[in-house]
Amino acid sequence: MNKRVVCFVLGAMLLALSVSAEAQQPTGNVPRIGFLTTASASDPQTTLRLDAFRQGLRDLGYVEGKTVNIDYRYADGKPERLPQLAEELIHLKINILLASNATVARAAKKSNVTIPIVAANMGELSGLVDSLARPGGNVTGLTHISIELLGKRLELLKEALPKVSRFVFLDDANSKGYQRVAKETQGAAKALGVQLQVVEVKAANSDIEGVFQTMVEERIGAFIVESTPRILFQRKKILRLAEQNRLPAMHSEEEWVNAGGLMSYGANRNDPYRRVATYVDKILKGSKPADLPVEQPTKFEFIINLKAAKQIGLTIPPNVLVRADKVIK
Repeated sequence: MNKRVVCFVLGAMLLALSVSAEAQQPTGNVPRIGFLTTASASDPQTTLRLDAFRQGLRDLGYVEGKTVNIDYRYADGKPERLPQLAEELIHLKINILLASNATVARAAKKSNVTIPIVAANMGELSGLVDSLARPGGNVTGLTHISIELLGKRLELLKEALPKVSRFVFLDDANSKGYQRVAKETQGAAKALGVQLQVVEVKAANSDIEGVFQTMVEERIGAFIVESTPRILFQRKKILRLAEQNRLPAMHSEEEWVNAGGLMSYGANRNDPYRRVATYVDKILKGSKPADLPVEQPTKFEFIINLKAAKQIGLTIPPNVLVRADKVIK
């Protein structure tokens, strides 16, 4: 092979490599996503959900650090920090803000009413969107409609504890939908012929021990917990006190049961993090949050932890066990 042929071949190879490299490079500026959550970076659930989001991005062709950048901020169970953290992300000139829940989305919306906000697990939607079909503003995403399931949770808990007539609903008094939650839960209790006392958790450092002491003294038979940011940050303490005081509980999401809780009923809250990547993709390609319908869950799971039942000396009736979608033994 003469030198001229060799040079031609080498030139062609270099050109091909150059074209291939250019094809793999993102065109224009690399988009920037800000992720904001009420949880902490050390929470295993946060890791699972972020992994699901990154997988969703990869499925759509995005690679973190190459074709998309992500900046992370964690409120560590202190919602009052959200406005400051949202401002930090906005100052980084992010293209989209990914919110872990409605509380985060609400704080981000107050900080900036134009930047697209996509929420993975919205509960109370008031003040965030005009409607599910046409959000109308700068917020969209997925909702877990947890509040609407409270009556069903109380019904399942009552079936598991047929002799219990006094229940407590433990909720965050500062949550946006608190008044409606309390009203709807009381209505469900009346329909079931049981008494329901609503107990407020007013701060992250609330006297949870005192709450459980009062429940024991007043002979409360069981309680329901709603996973608001403040309450969720105290999950370990609540589960420990429930076991110590032998108080059965119904939770709103599976992560409580996986951590030792008795039972839960609700939508999977990890999967929305994978699904929310499609919203990010559409917005980066030009869609407006106002035109992207809020997605609702279509599948709900009833999960029972028999290990937890055994620890508090409870036997789950067979008719309740057969209704479970998943049983932890």
